[in-house]
Amino acid sequence: MGDNNSLIGGESLQWQINDRVIIVQLLVMIFLCINFLLILTFFQKECFYTTPRYMLFAVTLLSDSFVLLVTDVILILHYFQIPMHVWLCIIISFLLILHLLITPVTLTAMTLERYVAICMPLRHGELCSRHSTVNCILIIHGLSSVPCIVVLSTFFASVSLSFYEQHSVCSVQIFLAHRWQKHLWSALNQFYFLIMCITIVFSYVQILKVAKTASGENKKSTWKGLRTVILHAFQLLLCLIQLWCPFIEAALPQINVSLFNTVRYFNYIMFSLAPRCLSPLIYGLRDEKFFHAIKNVCFGLCTKSIWKVFP
Repeated sequence: MGDNNSLIGGESLQWQINDRVIIVQLLVMIFLCINFLLILTFFQKECFYTTPRYMLFAVTLLSDSFVLLVTDVILILHYFQIPMHVWLCIIISFLLILHLLITPVTLTAMTLERYVAICMPLRHGELCSRHSTVNCILIIHGLSSVPCIVVLSTFFASVSLSFYEQHSVCSVQIFLAHRWQKHLWSALNQFYFLIMCITIVFSYVQILKVAKTASGENKKSTWKGLRTVILHAFQLLLCLIQLWCPFIEAALPQINVSLFNTVRYFNYIMFSLAPRCLSPLIYGLRDEKFFHAIKNVCFGLCTKSIWKVFP
């Protein structure tokens, strides 16, 4: 009887995990479709790919889409325990870590753009031109790659060449073979997020000062910019928690495997998927110009579909 109960419990747990995987696939598919629609909208009008905030918004969309796709593939491979060459996992993990950092760094740049637009409107055209935004995007990628390079350097120095020919189930944790590497990775992330939090708080305080003294249409625009900064801060908090999740999860398998699976699933939904659905909300739905363009794109796509069905 005990064996039968454990078997039934094992089957129900497996079925529960299957349900979770299916739910994740549906969520990822929905978010990727939304992001694809927004990226398509971005390239429809010249005013979008020549305006700094929309250019930075496109960077977050591309980065978030990449993270959604790659984490979902890794999730499926990990669930079915499908191994791959370690060297291939290293390349995938490097790109994943890079793009995990690109989003919060870009959010900080978008906050600074709002600060310049509201607090220094006369210099906004000079400081936030198309050329300077392209340079800013390059700097964002450069800054985001520094922690990846540091972690990879320590990893390369601590393993033998034969390790790269081995097969393993891919995980970002493969880089953190020693405790001191985990501490280094944690310290780098906390340093980055400390700088980003200071930047966002500074921008919020300065915009708040302007909001209190503004009047009429300027006051409405300023308060809208203030709400945008708050949403960026909330996104940044979720991204920060996401980078802490592996350290929280590391201690759970020794306590309870079922609890580990539940916590890991919750962390993935709450701190990986959720922050990546906020960007479309902030600039895709709240921005009137972009929202109007989205409706036009949707109408165009629907019209083309109808003509294909009924030529």
